[in-house]
Amino acid sequence: IWSPSAVADFESIVLYLQLNWNDRIIYEFINKVDNHINLILEYHEIFPLINEDLQIRKSVISKQNTLYYREKLGKLEIVRLFDSRQDPNKLKF
Repeated sequence: IWSPSAVADFESIVLYLQLNWNDRIIYEFINKVDNHINLILEYHEIFPLINEDLQIRKSVISKQNTLYYREKLGKLEIVRLFDSRQDPNKLKF
C-alpha cells in the first residue's frame, strides 16, 4: 500500500529524472525501488527501525533516495520515498 505522500514523492522523483536524465536512469531507479519492495515483502524487518512509535523503517535506495515503510495490519505500507537532496525538515510521517 502506498500512502498519498509516497505516491507524490515517487512521481516527483520520476519527473525530476525525466527532465534531467535519460530513460535508462529512470528504469534503473524504478527497478531499485521494485527490488527493495520485494526484499521488504520477503523480510519486512530487514531494515532499521527509525521511529518506534510509528514503527517506521528506513531503506536506502540510493544516496539520493530513501524509502520509509512500516507493516500495518499485516500489510506493507510505503510511507514516504524521500529525495535526500531536499530539506530534511520536509520529511513528515
